[in-house]
Amino acid sequence: MLEQTRIVLVNTTHPGNIGAVARAMKNMGLSDLCLVAPKLFPHPDAFARSSGAADLLESARVVETLDQALADCHLVVGTSARGRHIPWPLLNPRQMAAVATTLQPQSRLAVVFGREDRGLTNEELQLCHHHVHIPTNEAFSSLNVAAAVQVIAYELRMAVLDQDKAEAPQWGVSWDIDLAENRELELLFDHLEQTLVDIDFLDPDNPRQLMNRLRRMILRAVPDKVEVNVLRGILTKVERLAASRKPGGDDV
Repeated sequence: MLEQTRIVLVNTTHPGNIGAVARAMKNMGLSDLCLVAPKLFPHPDAFARSSGAADLLESARVVETLDQALADCHLVVGTSARGRHIPWPLLNPRQMAAVATTLQPQSRLAVVFGREDRGLTNEELQLCHHHVHIPTNEAFSSLNVAAAVQVIAYELRMAVLDQDKAEAPQWGVSWDIDLAENRELELLFDHLEQTLVDIDFLDPDNPRQLMNRLRRMILRAVPDKVEVNVLRGILTKVERLAASRKPGGDDV
């Protein structure tokens, strides 16, 4: 699971923080680092602060958008330091690690960390299945991004070690279908929104929070590939029926 965990840093300002994150990751056995539009990278300060984790910086992937960073991920967790207008499934780091250990071996987990000064935007957090919050001292709650990564990486490592020790009998069968990747989910959401507009259920000029709430509901279920395909098949049938009932529409 550690090999399948991606740490994503969004718009990091200080290159030294990127190096410190690489060091924290390597301490805990993580190696997949993705940088979304960093302000300065590569940079000597990043390599100086990595303290022996230069290989993670050299192999780090740099992309322009968060969508690109998450496209092939199956479970996405966004770090959040404050409450949001629409509540989202919220975990602490230990709970998040417990969820991560239930993933299929080939499934990729992404943990997303935001900007040093303001974290992740609401739009970025809505790309995530879950949010994770580190329960710091309320009187002094600000965490350096590398320290936050260290906490998350430690809990992931401990969950893996505990899982390795557990040899209890497993009942039932493992999940039979791979989880949907982020890119497949985004296509589903686009399809759903367009269908709701076509059947006059969603007013594009006054959408309110409908799509955000539907997104939250579907992401909370962590659907697999077949489930996403079934939903899109239903949407396609709804579109055809709606078109057939309009004046001049073809019968289905």
